[in-house]
Amino acid sequence: MALKDLFKVYVDGQEGTTGLRLFDYLQARDDIELLRIDSDKRKDPAERARLLNAADVAFLCLPDAASREAAAMVENPQTCLIDASTAFRTDPDWVYGLPELSDGQRERIRASKRIANVGCHASAFILLVRPLVDAGLLPADYPLSAFSLTGYSGGGKKMIADYEAAIEERSSSEGRLDAPRPYAMALGHKHLPEMQQHGRLARPPVFSPIVGPFLKGLMVNVPLQLSHLPAGVRAEDLLDAYRAHYADEPFVQVRPFEEIDNLDNGFFDVRGANETNRVDLFVFGNEERVCLVSRLDNLGKGAAGSAVQNMNVHLGVDETTGLSV
Repeated sequence: MALKDLFKVYVDGQEGTTGLRLFDYLQARDDIELLRIDSDKRKDPAERARLLNAADVAFLCLPDAASREAAAMVENPQTCLIDASTAFRTDPDWVYGLPELSDGQRERIRASKRIANVGCHASAFILLVRPLVDAGLLPADYPLSAFSLTGYSGGGKKMIADYEAAIEERSSSEGRLDAPRPYAMALGHKHLPEMQQHGRLARPPVFSPIVGPFLKGLMVNVPLQLSHLPAGVRAEDLLDAYRAHYADEPFVQVRPFEEIDNLDNGFFDVRGANETNRVDLFVFGNEERVCLVSRLDNLGKGAAGSAVQNMNVHLGVDETTGLSV
């Protein structure tokens, strides 16, 4: 492909966890020209603005306030922004970057120049909940609870450094980072607004995230009492709704209810979708109660992989380009 035909792409915040992972994806592409900022100009507003406005697609891998600042720098109407922060995920002027959300979502992503990339916990939760709400199987006012278990890479560079230092320094005695650590105990996790809005729920779920002593991989577990759903709803009905909703989705796999391979000697593998842009959906349980479970790579489908998928949709190239199923 001639240089003039390449898509110009810039990553603002390229030193962060998501930015670095994006570079891994983008550097392998032969249809992209990566715009790079000199290291001594990373905080130069004029240089950042120049690159943002020169890009066909610019990824914002920044804290919320810095993302808002960067978005305000863009004057070129042809520049598409894909923001990885929480700043715009419930903003009506931005399209939510989850192509599998509902009919027409891809068309909205393709047409928009402002795309809010989905959060990792939120994507796993919404992909479980939204199809059931849309199908009338899960009441919007059901008092949902959920917990997630995620690798420490989701906490960014500081958390990664803390865990890696603990691994290096570990002796025969157990350290404080050796066990899973629940957090957001005040039940105000930053993903809750998008979980409620894009899950089409009447109220946010009671959500308890847990970080584990492993690099990456994420699961979300949503328990349901079948007797509290519309009369006659069975576990297979929930799976049928998933199969119908995700029938043509390249990155979603709905696993059978009784598949023995879902578990490893009775245990669930949180890291089973790592190194892919895939999300796996499961329904576990019995005739009385079930757990809806989703699994993804929190740096892949939960962050940088999802951002690349949104870019592919927007640019009109094959959605799977540069991504692994």
